[in-house]
Amino acid sequence: MVQPYDDRDGFIWMDGELRPWRDANVHILTHAMHYASSVFEGQRAYGGTIFKLSQHSERLRKSASILGFDLPWSVEEIDAACMEVLKANDLTDAYVRPVAWRGSEQMGVSAQATKPHMAIAAWKWGKYFDEEKADKGIRLDIAPYRRPAPHTAPVHAKAAGLYMICTMSKHHAESRGYDDAMMLDWEGRVAEATGANAFFVREGKLFTPTADIFLNGITRQTVIELAGKRGIEVVEKRIWPEELADFEEFFLTGSAAEITFVSEAGPWRFTPGAISRQLRQDYDDLVNGRVVNY
Repeated sequence: MVQPYDDRDGFIWMDGELRPWRDANVHILTHAMHYASSVFEGQRAYGGTIFKLSQHSERLRKSASILGFDLPWSVEEIDAACMEVLKANDLTDAYVRPVAWRGSEQMGVSAQATKPHMAIAAWKWGKYFDEEKADKGIRLDIAPYRRPAPHTAPVHAKAAGLYMICTMSKHHAESRGYDDAMMLDWEGRVAEATGANAFFVREGKLFTPTADIFLNGITRQTVIELAGKRGIEVVEKRIWPEELADFEEFFLTGSAAEITFVSEAGPWRFTPGAISRQLRQDYDDLVNGRVVNY
């Protein structure tokens, strides 16, 4: 059985102090629970170092600002708190989850009187997808929901509310025997998976959807940098589903998913090849400190 996340030993940083894991709670009338006024980050620690920590902390502050509440903690303070959580829980390789939200000071759609709150948890979390299955390539269904248009939602914030359709789409895929789902955007173009960005390979070039209606992931940016160091041309463009028939390789990127191969997306098939495997190795070398002068 999976150990519940509310019943564990350890410590969670909350509003400036470490609290016993089981005591890190919020009131039932917290605004974020009712109106999704919450933002979060997901990051991994390798050997005691959180990969691109400051970039994650900067994005957390930016996401909160987009939703209209500014965090009183600086990037440096958030960075220090994340490292404090790792140390308090005696972790070196872990997943770290900062989350910020509007509190219970006011209830209703209007939230001008609410205060910003923040918590940071960390725990051991292995591969996001089954490692053996991911090495061959996971199977993606086509999601029943689409990513919203940029004029209808704060698409460049890592906002909790935007993940509702991701959960629904992933559950729909799993109920049909798939591992995850590929989401299209509001116009029907390829966007991303439910929690990871998408990359394709064709004739030695790397293709990825333009990050104009979804989060430009930190792992996505890292892979683009790694590809450049390998002399691999990266093309960012709007991709229509019909184009998938011409791609040879397909992989996903994300802090949790890292680099995960895809063998199937709806009716389209792919085979993990040399470029996908090289970039996965390069990413693994980088996050584990095996790359010199990166």
